[in-house]
Amino acid sequence: MPLRKLEKLTQAANTYKTILNAMEEWVVIVDHQAKIFFINRPYARFLGVKAEDVIGKKVTDVIENTRMHITVQTGQAERLSFQKILGSNMIANRFPIIEQGDVIGAVGTVIFHDTHEWKQINSHIKALLAEHDFHRQKSLTADKTETGANFHLNDIIGDSQVMKSLSAKVTQVASGDVTVLIRGESGTGKELYAHAIHQLSDRAEFPFIKVNCAAIPENLLESELFGYEEGAFTGAKKGGKAGKFQLANGGTLFLDEIGDLPLLMQAKLLRVLQDREVESVGGTRSTPLNIRLITATHRPLESLIESGDFREDLYYRINVVAIDLPPLRERRDDIAKLADFFLQKLSRRTGRRAPKLTVQALTAMLAYNWPGNIRELENVMEAAFYTSHDRKIPLSLLPPQFAQNGADLQDNAMLPNLVQPNASSLKEQLNQAERNIIKAVLIECGDNRTKAAKQLGISKSTLYEKLDKHGIS
Repeated sequence: MPLRKLEKLTQAANTYKTILNAMEEWVVIVDHQAKIFFINRPYARFLGVKAEDVIGKKVTDVIENTRMHITVQTGQAERLSFQKILGSNMIANRFPIIEQGDVIGAVGTVIFHDTHEWKQINSHIKALLAEHDFHRQKSLTADKTETGANFHLNDIIGDSQVMKSLSAKVTQVASGDVTVLIRGESGTGKELYAHAIHQLSDRAEFPFIKVNCAAIPENLLESELFGYEEGAFTGAKKGGKAGKFQLANGGTLFLDEIGDLPLLMQAKLLRVLQDREVESVGGTRSTPLNIRLITATHRPLESLIESGDFREDLYYRINVVAIDLPPLRERRDDIAKLADFFLQKLSRRTGRRAPKLTVQALTAMLAYNWPGNIRELENVMEAAFYTSHDRKIPLSLLPPQFAQNGADLQDNAMLPNLVQPNASSLKEQLNQAERNIIKAVLIECGDNRTKAAKQLGISKSTLYEKLDKHGIS
């Protein structure tokens, strides 16, 4: 019987040996005596052994904390099991190999080589799930009432290349507990990204607490952040009050506008971050902290350090990973989509059909510099929505600064105004202009492709070729 078992195992392993050696997953096969029959090269490399040297050795002598011998004994599979190997936490699967009711061996795979890799996959899965409307609405309802985090990554509108790269970085960073500094001009959506990082992290089911450092009077900041004990000062609430740090314990604390934090509070914040514990005002005991810190600012912290208004040691403490949000003028490809999103949002709120931007109005918007970024765009769309007639938003309904940009525009003479100012070649400028013209006409035609092709003076098939060329969905 043992010989027949070995022959069966040899036949199966030889068939797949080349494939197993090519896999990124680590694979080990043991025989009915729990001796190593095969180990693929990636696994052997990690263990610091030669694959051929460990053949025939007991698996317990080669791989620490293995349970392969138990799988052979019990004939029971073990899925997604933690296993510590050479100081790293792995996630492994173990399956018995059964032939005609007999266990002839077992195969084990290490599918995640450390827990960080698992967390990254977990964040990626959360991002994919958030794309489904039903799941998103269910999550948003729960999040708003339970955790305080209201936005997911897919709530952030934009399919330009810079936004795709930003989303990829956020997904990668979210999986760990690393401290994040979000930088960007006012109106670029810094708070939305803080919410999204929390939602994609392992702390998603725990509190998300936000503090606007610029909105709280300096004399109240310490008690707001660290809490206070009963009788700590005149007017102190009976029983005391927990601070934002205590409320965020286990979850995420988001300090917005940290560049406006007074120097005295910067020193106290630094101490809390270093000691990982907080003592409330008037208290005598420190509370251990388990939080993830996310900060944001629109101010140039390096300049504040030079002027003595921001502590350099605190800067290095909060600037572990920096996420820089681009201003709207550097992602003009997203303007049409954002404008339509805000109009549809107003339509759902009011029950009124959303108006469409004319080509001339959108052209002027593409040429505008947007100092207020996305927040300004939303305000402009709201004003235009309530003043529009005949389901159209002409240039005349936009603020005066847009009329100045569009004063000389004609529907058939938009090219100079649709070009990206930093385009590096004539070909890139022409491609950019064509892409924006097509987007503008689609918006005006209510995404009716037949009507858009007619207005552009091209065939429908040519339009579809250009949509594919420019990645317009």
